[in-house]
Amino acid sequence: MFLLKLLLRNAFRHPLRTGLTLLGLVVAISAFGLLRTINEAWYAGVQASSATRLISRNAISLTFALPLSYAERLRGVEGVSSVSWANWFGGIYQSERNFFPQFGVEPASYLKLYPEYRLSDDEKAAFIRDRQGAIAGRKLANQYGWKIGDTIPIRGTIFPGTWTFTLRGIWDGAEASTDENQLLFSWHLLNESVKKRFPKRGDAVGVFVLGIDEPSQAAAVSQQVDALFKNSLAETLTETESAFQLSFVSMSEAILVAIEAVSYIIVLIILAVMANTMTMTARERLAEYATLKALGFGPGFVSRLLFGESLVIALLGGLAGVAVTFPIAAAFAKAAGSFLPVFMVSDTTVLLQVAAAFAVGFIAAAWPAWQMGRIDIVNGLRHVA
Repeated sequence: MFLLKLLLRNAFRHPLRTGLTLLGLVVAISAFGLLRTINEAWYAGVQASSATRLISRNAISLTFALPLSYAERLRGVEGVSSVSWANWFGGIYQSERNFFPQFGVEPASYLKLYPEYRLSDDEKAAFIRDRQGAIAGRKLANQYGWKIGDTIPIRGTIFPGTWTFTLRGIWDGAEASTDENQLLFSWHLLNESVKKRFPKRGDAVGVFVLGIDEPSQAAAVSQQVDALFKNSLAETLTETESAFQLSFVSMSEAILVAIEAVSYIIVLIILAVMANTMTMTARERLAEYATLKALGFGPGFVSRLLFGESLVIALLGGLAGVAVTFPIAAAFAKAAGSFLPVFMVSDTTVLLQVAAAFAVGFIAAAWPAWQMGRIDIVNGLRHVA
């Protein structure tokens, strides 16, 4: 306890200098945490993917559809336990700024494949029964103030016209990483409309979602599916859900690498600032450390004093930076809206922030502590006024 009091008094001997150093640490550690959280949010869809789901799409591109007739043949593939399908809708709600994913899905089979979307039995039944019905994630519903029974108008872009849906259910994610920023509606309604307007484009789906019992058989099942439709007019590319999600993330991989690099550069900058602070501190107390050695305290004690002071400052600033990260992340998540559907500060990020603060405090004091441990008593006492 005495040592801690001594370290705190030494750390705040120059309040302005220490205060500015702490401010720099808070800014650096919170910025580090925010950038790490942005990176993790980009990969949230990959991390939340299920090992028991495969995605089968057109081998040429996602913009090319697959015939609905493939569904029966997919059910016959060994290892496939269930089949559903979905179409990306890409509509606009009220304003172009209100972006969120919308999918036309086959209600009964799709919900069976996504048990992490927790709906009551009544809500599921209402959604399956109503062709005009839709369900939304809790976060999305809260963002726009939707309630069950509300009418939601969506202006189509890929599928022209104004589409009106009745909200039949609001799901809660089974885990914090579950996406609650989507709107799902009946694919059958979409298909009926398309067949009336563009008969040749009817009975087509964007992707098939396949349920498998054994995740270890994912590669074998994928090969069987793709072999089944090889040399057809619409060949398939089947992959795990995580690989499918990664294909989108990879499009912005350079941005993600840059964000991660910046997060570490920020830590290096505050390390340089902290090292300069500790070097100045050591020079100012040259005579004090020499006196301690003259009184019989060893080099190790002198070094530990400097290390301790540096770590106290770094950890105080680091913990304050961690605390500040949460409100900043919440504000960022609100501003990002549905662009980053799962945005939260993870335990891993908090541990990395604390570790970064500890590393800054330790490394910043290494050189001046080594110098003070080797100080010559006579030369040091010459600095006594």
